[in-house]
Amino acid sequence: MTKKQIFMTAAFTENSVWRQILGICSALAVTNLMMNSLIMGLGVIFSLTLSNFTISLIREWTPRSVRMMVQTLIIASYVIIVDIFLKANMPEISKQLGPYVGLIITNCILMGRAEAFASQNKPLDSVIDGLGAGLGYTLVLLAISFVRELFGFGTLFGVQVLGSWWTKWSIMVMAPSAFFLLAMLIWIINSRFYKGNA
Repeated sequence: MTKKQIFMTAAFTENSVWRQILGICSALAVTNLMMNSLIMGLGVIFSLTLSNFTISLIREWTPRSVRMMVQTLIIASYVIIVDIFLKANMPEISKQLGPYVGLIITNCILMGRAEAFASQNKPLDSVIDGLGAGLGYTLVLLAISFVRELFGFGTLFGVQVLGSWWTKWSIMVMAPSAFFLLAMLIWIINSRFYKGNA
């Protein structure tokens, strides 16, 4: 595969959320505001890209018997960097995201890409795969949070978009709305682009 094909496959064709239904916990938990979704997405892109790179770099020296433990340790190291950075530089957002930043460590997307791609491919290809998968995940978060923040608060990225005439939909602020929006997104994309390919 070419570099472009690797990126497009990871980001869209085999998107971890709408195609493989992975990493949906954070997609349901942090999507009430677009800023939260963006920061979470950037954290996943950072952790996923660098962990893919590192795992690929040492893949030939990692014994099969401890491969999963090594991958988890590498992912955890990068996630801790993201967590410390947020606590030091964005304490409010860090507080809003709560434990979900730390839970990136156990995110199936990172473990899945590490095992399926990084442990079997070259470092540069693994970086591209990590960027693609991370971007695909971030786009899903932003799509859900766009609807939730707009209808729930009347804002986008905290900027008032809908005037005082708008009646805020309290259901959009609650967690179940994320579940239904994600289900609708998965249904629309899979029925539109993957019909007969499931």
